[in-house]
Amino acid sequence: MPEPLLAIAPSTDEPWTLREIRQQPETLRATQAAVLARRDEIEAFLTPLLVRAEMRIVLTGAGTSAFIGDSLAPCLSRLGGRSVESVATTDIVSAPDLYLRREAPTLLVSFGRSGNSPESLAAIDIIDAAVDEVHHLVITCNPEGGLAARASHGACVVLLPEATHDRGFAMTSSFSAMMLAALSILGGIDGMAARAPAIAQAVAATLEAADPIMADLATRGFERVVYLGSGVFKGLAREAALKLMELSDGAIVTAFDTAMGFRHGPKTVITPRTLVVVFVSNDPLTARYDRDIVRELRSDGRSGGVIVIAANGEADDDIDVAQLAGASDCDLLFPFIVPAQLFGLRVSQALGLTPDQPNRSGTVNRVVEGVRIYAAQA
Repeated sequence: MPEPLLAIAPSTDEPWTLREIRQQPETLRATQAAVLARRDEIEAFLTPLLVRAEMRIVLTGAGTSAFIGDSLAPCLSRLGGRSVESVATTDIVSAPDLYLRREAPTLLVSFGRSGNSPESLAAIDIIDAAVDEVHHLVITCNPEGGLAARASHGACVVLLPEATHDRGFAMTSSFSAMMLAALSILGGIDGMAARAPAIAQAVAATLEAADPIMADLATRGFERVVYLGSGVFKGLAREAALKLMELSDGAIVTAFDTAMGFRHGPKTVITPRTLVVVFVSNDPLTARYDRDIVRELRSDGRSGGVIVIAANGEADDDIDVAQLAGASDCDLLFPFIVPAQLFGLRVSQALGLTPDQPNRSGTVNRVVEGVRIYAAQA
């Protein structure tokens, strides 16, 4: 197993957030190595569960951790030939009767950077009480967190490299690392072992290509930014919108939608001070719809700009992830999120904020505080 990544303090002019965005090629490689090192244990836990057709698989987390599930559920459903659901812990805790079925054996896959979010810990207790047969797979970046402690209660806990436990406010390398770990574990460890090097290389190339573009866009005074993505990229668009909202301290209004859904009312958000970012699928059918909305937005001239992120290389694409031109959309999740992370960082800096702690009021915290958990009614 490779040596763990070292936590190196950034210089005074380099925030943790920047370092954590830039380190993703390395943390992705280290994450796959960590999964491979635990392969026998993971497979011994999962194999007897996944052969059962009645086993319900639920991906869960809060905030960015929930959006991992939103992004991966379509991929994993297709890869496994069975339904994989994404249900946020905030939904499980606030409305358990809508999302839990006592008679359905359930594998709950919990994501957590710190592993200490009140909802994520409460969701485990609630599902244990509400469902007759529950198995827990925990993917977390913090060995000291409450989710990691579930190992002593029979859960399979996969701890990721120390460097993935982001110190910055916004989740960046923790998001991509937990997503890669889950895609590897639930989608095929051998397959990801073969693909991870190319994914890491594509992330490295995208970091280099996207940063000057995002830095320039950050100075152009956009008041609204919309991220559009189809299929797996709908969940990624939601995460991209959250990154900018967090890092701009809410100064920029953000939205997300699918390429086709955007026309059904949400398109009214467009103004001359609005930037639209479109993630283009590698699936030929889906890409036709993605390209249609790009052409429509560019031809009607209503927005302040349209940025295209793709891997299937057309001349007017702004960011071309050519290294993964033939890859599945699952693999594109990793390089495609990089420009959004960089844009959020550069906007934060342009606004004179501190990216590692952008919320000036102190009312929004790195680990959610002030959540009161109520007992479910019998």
